[in-house]
Amino acid sequence: MASKTISLSIEAYERLKQHRRGPEDSLSRVVMRAKWDEDTITAAELLESWEQRPALYSIEELERIEAAKVAAGHGMCR
Repeated sequence: MASKTISLSIEAYERLKQHRRGPEDSLSRVVMRAKWDEDTITAAELLESWEQRPALYSIEELERIEAAKVAAGHGMCR
Protein backbone atom coordinates (compact mmCIF):
# COMPACT_ATOMS: atom_id res chain seq x y z
CA MET A 1 0.00 0.00 0.00
CA ALA A 2 1.29 3.47 -0.86
CA SER A 3 1.88 5.90 1.98
CA LYS A 4 2.54 9.58 2.69
CA THR A 5 4.70 11.12 5.39
CA ILE A 6 2.94 13.80 7.43
CA SER A 7 3.87 16.01 10.36
CA LEU A 8 1.69 16.11 13.46
CA SER A 9 1.88 18.10 16.63
CA ILE A 10 2.82 16.02 19.67
CA GLU A 11 -0.71 16.57 21.00
CA ALA A 12 -2.26 15.21 17.78
CA TYR A 13 0.10 12.24 17.75
CA GLU A 14 -0.70 11.39 21.38
CA ARG A 15 -4.42 11.66 20.67
CA LEU A 16 -4.14 9.25 17.76
CA LYS A 17 -1.96 6.89 19.78
CA GLN A 18 -4.53 6.80 22.59
CA HIS A 19 -7.15 5.49 20.15
CA ARG A 20 -5.13 2.50 19.02
CA ARG A 21 -6.84 -0.80 19.82
CA GLY A 22 -3.56 -2.53 20.48
CA PRO A 23 0.15 -2.52 19.62
CA GLU A 24 -0.52 -3.88 16.12
CA ASP A 25 -3.16 -1.23 15.35
CA SER A 26 -1.60 1.33 13.03
CA LEU A 27 -2.25 5.03 13.20
CA SER A 28 -3.57 4.76 9.63
CA ARG A 29 -6.28 2.40 10.89
CA VAL A 30 -7.09 4.80 13.72
CA VAL A 31 -7.55 7.63 11.20
CA MET A 32 -9.67 5.44 8.91
CA ARG A 33 -11.99 4.55 11.84
CA ALA A 34 -12.42 8.20 12.82
CA LYS A 35 -15.84 9.76 12.33
CA TRP A 36 -15.66 13.20 10.76
CA ASP A 37 -18.45 15.77 10.84
CA GLU A 38 -19.87 15.98 7.34
CA ASP A 39 -22.49 18.61 8.13
CA THR A 40 -20.40 21.70 7.67
CA ILE A 41 -21.76 24.94 6.28
CA THR A 42 -20.13 27.90 4.65
CA ALA A 43 -19.98 31.37 6.19
CA ALA A 44 -22.51 32.55 3.61
CA GLU A 45 -24.93 29.77 4.64
CA LEU A 46 -24.44 30.63 8.30
CA LEU A 47 -25.14 34.31 7.62
CA GLU A 48 -28.24 33.45 5.60
CA SER A 49 -29.59 31.22 8.38
CA TRP A 50 -28.89 33.97 10.94
CA GLU A 51 -30.73 36.56 8.84
CA GLN A 52 -33.79 34.29 8.60
CA ARG A 53 -34.06 33.89 12.38
CA PRO A 54 -36.54 36.05 14.24
CA ALA A 55 -35.08 39.02 16.08
CA LEU A 56 -33.84 38.24 19.58
CA TYR A 57 -35.19 41.55 20.93
CA SER A 58 -37.96 43.85 19.79
CA ILE A 59 -37.22 47.50 19.00
CA GLU A 60 -38.97 48.46 22.24
CA GLU A 61 -36.77 46.13 24.29
CA LEU A 62 -33.63 47.47 22.64
CA GLU A 63 -34.73 51.05 23.35
CA ARG A 64 -35.34 50.17 27.04
CA ILE A 65 -31.91 48.55 27.27
CA GLU A 66 -30.25 51.57 25.68
CA ALA A 67 -32.14 53.96 27.98
CA ALA A 68 -31.00 51.95 31.02
CA LYS A 69 -27.39 52.05 29.78
CA VAL A 70 -27.55 55.80 29.27
CA ALA A 71 -29.10 56.26 32.72
CA ALA A 72 -26.26 54.20 34.21
CA GLY A 73 -23.67 56.26 32.31
CA HIS A 74 -22.79 53.48 29.87
CA GLY A 75 -24.47 54.81 26.74
CA MET A 76 -23.34 54.23 23.18
CA CYS A 77 -20.18 56.00 22.11
CA ARG A 78 -20.67 58.05 18.97
